[in-house]
Amino acid sequence: MAAEKLSIVKAINASLRTALENDPKVLIMGEDVGKLGGVFRVTDGLQKDFGEDRVIDTPLAESGIVGTAIGLALRGYRPVVEIQFDGFVFPAYDQIVTQLAKMHARALGKIKLPVVIRIPYGGAIGAVEHHSESPEALFAHVPGLKVVSPSNASDAYWMLQQAIESDDPVIYFEPKRRYHDKSELDRDAIPAPLHAAVVARPGTDLSLVAYGPMVKTCLEAAAAAEEEGKSLEVLDLRSMSPVDFDAIQASVERTRRLVVVHEAPVFLGTGAEIAARITERCFYHLEAPVLRVGGYHAPYPPSRLEDEYLPGLDRVLDAVDRALAY
Repeated sequence: MAAEKLSIVKAINASLRTALENDPKVLIMGEDVGKLGGVFRVTDGLQKDFGEDRVIDTPLAESGIVGTAIGLALRGYRPVVEIQFDGFVFPAYDQIVTQLAKMHARALGKIKLPVVIRIPYGGAIGAVEHHSESPEALFAHVPGLKVVSPSNASDAYWMLQQAIESDDPVIYFEPKRRYHDKSELDRDAIPAPLHAAVVARPGTDLSLVAYGPMVKTCLEAAAAAEEEGKSLEVLDLRSMSPVDFDAIQASVERTRRLVVVHEAPVFLGTGAEIAARITERCFYHLEAPVLRVGGYHAPYPPSRLEDEYLPGLDRVLDAVDRALAY
């Protein structure tokens, strides 16, 4: 099959369709995922083709959705749960942290919980609070959970396939502001390992590390910097737990400078862990402190102010200039 150009929404829909076709134990559950096809139309057409027993419209009760998914997983199913918006996941946080993340270890490995929780996340869509948050660090901090986020259609398709096939619970964060960005998808390709970071753009002067919605912003920053004679490497992290520190280290040993970018607040975020680990690993390679660019440590603002809150091109390039000035 030749490569095709798809949006992230269409790639996720295609991935879910493939999983439903390949494994009768795969189920999709969530609020409005069936007849409506989801608020972002990610599951559009799936209930019509696979029936109400495979694509299940649930009550508006996230704790009940995740609790039911845990029970189904214990019975041999592979449920894929949709949380409608990032800020709606917290009623289910207890189920995710105290049950989903711990049952495998609690049972000494005898129990597997192959549950995927899909969460559209991030801002820049003009929405109110509870619809624009980036809570990935809250899940990456929890042992027993895998946490990933694609930045393009190909990764959206393949990483979801890999997440569904995993016997461990996976939190799959979808960058909603990028849902309609199109890129190439080759369904015959051999995908990268689920938790491997990939170089999205090679460079020599500084490494930009990002994931999900900020990868595109970093690629735009690298293109702008090139016009000023600066060569920036962009590393798409793809996974926040586990983190591919080896790939980050290899990049930093080439460029000797590192800026980490994410939408989530910088305080105690993914960038903080990366900064600490890379400082430990690469102390004698670094020619500047590891810098972080992210959201502010404040509740998400009204939509008319979100452009000031979210890291954009100017803030990324400012951090690049500060790192290169050392």
